[in-house]
Amino acid sequence: MVSAGTLIWISIRPLIRLVLCVSCGFLATKADLFPVVAARSLGQIILNVTLPCLMFSKMVPAFTPENVGALGPLILVAVIYEVMGMGMAWLTRIFFWVPHRFRYGILAAGGWANVGDIPTSVVMSITGAAPFGGSDQTLSVAYISAFILVYMITLFPMGGHYLVAKDFVGPDVEHDEVRDLVRERRRYILYGWPKTLTNYLRFRRLRQIKSTEEDSDPELQSPTTESKNAAPSSSIRPRPHKHVSFRNERADYYDVTQDHDLDATTAVPTDGMNTPAPSHHDFTSPAGTVTAHDLESEYREKDETEDTTSRRAARKAPTARQRRQKRIVIQLKTIIKSILTPASLSMIISIPVALVPSLKGLFTATSNSHIPNAPDGEPPLAFVLDFANFMGAASVPLGLICLGSALARLKIPRSEWSNLPVGAIFTLAILKTVVSPVIGVLITIGLTNVGVISKEDKVLQFVCMFFSCLPTATTQVYLTQVYSGTGSAEFMSPFLLPQYFLMFFSMTGLTAYAITYLF
Repeated sequence: MVSAGTLIWISIRPLIRLVLCVSCGFLATKADLFPVVAARSLGQIILNVTLPCLMFSKMVPAFTPENVGALGPLILVAVIYEVMGMGMAWLTRIFFWVPHRFRYGILAAGGWANVGDIPTSVVMSITGAAPFGGSDQTLSVAYISAFILVYMITLFPMGGHYLVAKDFVGPDVEHDEVRDLVRERRRYILYGWPKTLTNYLRFRRLRQIKSTEEDSDPELQSPTTESKNAAPSSSIRPRPHKHVSFRNERADYYDVTQDHDLDATTAVPTDGMNTPAPSHHDFTSPAGTVTAHDLESEYREKDETEDTTSRRAARKAPTARQRRQKRIVIQLKTIIKSILTPASLSMIISIPVALVPSLKGLFTATSNSHIPNAPDGEPPLAFVLDFANFMGAASVPLGLICLGSALARLKIPRSEWSNLPVGAIFTLAILKTVVSPVIGVLITIGLTNVGVISKEDKVLQFVCMFFSCLPTATTQVYLTQVYSGTGSAEFMSPFLLPQYFLMFFSMTGLTAYAITYLF
């Protein structure tokens, strides 16, 4: 049993290293040593060079036919966390007002967390020491790659980034109008539904009473034997009569009125209402006399010309089916381009290489491979894996430096704090960093009890638990800057900073509990 002091130190130690790396990027940006252009270039290097190398160097040695089945539970948990985060963001938007230009961005902020730099740094540090084993660090990074793969596919090929783009479609709406709408919706949800339910029950009761009275009315009941012998007119209720009144001498309009004082025998005047039969007239023009037949021929030729023009335009204009096919082709191209990114290709290539013994033996020593070694005694392509290890080691620190740079550029509107959606900011932060870890632990334990997650795989259980307490990804800052058209992301910083502040406490508590539960 690990002591409380040791457990706290094991939980805090990786966070200290994370804070130091993030602080380097923060201070370098504040000192104007790390401009925006350099940060963007470094981000491209991470996505296209160092991160693919890190994934390849960890997945090839870690995955085997025995543990590759963990990819299924990892993908399932990753999808559950994204859906759960979007649900929490949706509840936050329902009960608290959110700026109009962040009405869909809050859903993206809840659904897509920072699954790259932060968890890789912390999980590698924790699994690289006791109570975990020596090879657990490599296996943990391989498991993290499944979360990164789901993140990339859902955010880009599946169109998650369009949520950020939809915020900047349409006219702007003032904050006061949004506040009033949310206030009315919240009042109805908390207090209005009992009144609505009461009115509905009262309406149903009135309908039942009315139906009972109509059933007891003798005039509406089925006729008896005496009434069958009576005259038909005696069983018919007199109904009020409607008549058409022509009050204008020119008969330009008429009214339909209901008059109960008029006698039923009052006649409606019909003089002058007969429409004369249509007749053909000749139209005389200065050039001569033109008959109706000539006009009909002229109109017919004109209509045929217009029909021909419209048919030609219809042939040139794409049909609905063609537009739908074109849209599908564009979406498929986007999906293919996103899948063909270096990070995705690295994961797609690493899995078959790790599972096929003859391929795996080219990069690392295996017992099932009969491939001869190079002159130095290593596998023929071991230098490729060495290169991937060397380049991949730079991915995490460089990513944390970029994270610190992004946090340093976030503007804190201190003078406008009263105009910010404080309720939504802190509600989303608490839901993602406090409530979500509790639910994540319960989900992991439940999936373990039903056999979806292996009870013997401690690394898998720890990774699934840890990924439930991650804050919003800083990638959304760049997406917002691109789609806003102005290069600003004014609503992102108030939502990000509280989450990253609470993250250190929630990660410490979650790590301590997970280690206690697993060991």
